[in-house]
Amino acid sequence: MRIGAGLALIAIGAILRFAIATATTHGIAVHTIGDILMLVGVLGVVLVVAVWAPWARSRRPVYPAEVPPDEVPPPRAYRYEDDYRR
Repeated sequence: MRIGAGLALIAIGAILRFAIATATTHGIAVHTIGDILMLVGVLGVVLVVAVWAPWARSRRPVYPAEVPPDEVPPPRAYRYEDDYRR
């Protein structure tokens, strides 16, 4: 679950809990379902932020501070068709 899914569950649960006037429909407690969806959404957002976000990979490479910029290895060069003919 990502943050967007957790926020969507919270929003749907809040709509079921606070915006619907009917409390029970044919044996289904709508307010209880709204409470459950809000709790699952909050739990999902907390888990994403607190647990999984620190383990996410960085989108840019990080070089050690002691390596001067001129010693950073160059990016890999592309190989062209002429290179394969040799």
